[in-house]
Amino acid sequence: MSDPKTFERNFFGLVNGIVEPLVRAGGFSSGMMPSALIVLETKGRRSGRPRSIPLHAVLLGDHLFVSTLRTLRSQWFRNLSVDPAVRYWLGGEAREARALVFSPGESPSPGELDELPRLVRCVVNGLSLGLGGPSWAFAVLAPLTSEAGF
Repeated sequence: MSDPKTFERNFFGLVNGIVEPLVRAGGFSSGMMPSALIVLETKGRRSGRPRSIPLHAVLLGDHLFVSTLRTLRSQWFRNLSVDPAVRYWLGGEAREARALVFSPGESPSPGELDELPRLVRCVVNGLSLGLGGPSWAFAVLAPLTSEAGF
């Protein structure tokens, strides 16, 4: 029997291989709900190669919130910490964004936070209260151009 990490990697690789093409084609992104599945594209922090992963996102205006309970094992999150320039797929369209990363011991500068809309800042402040544990973290994907009305 294989070890749990190998099983986890193989399981999510299989699921992601099925879900990713559906999300890129516009599936799982109903305009009726404040959440959707997206495909997040990052650059590998060591290799520099493109990486992609389907994720659940919560939409607030033209900003997206993504999170992980596996901070140290979530490669996509670790990649965001090194290079915040990302692209994501939502509703069958690719969009450019900049990730603002929040994890224990890491958060954007006050100037970057001031650039966020007031409601997004309020949610960030509330979510930041829960960052006491070592394994939970989140990121805000801020669009490079305004794309309100997903």
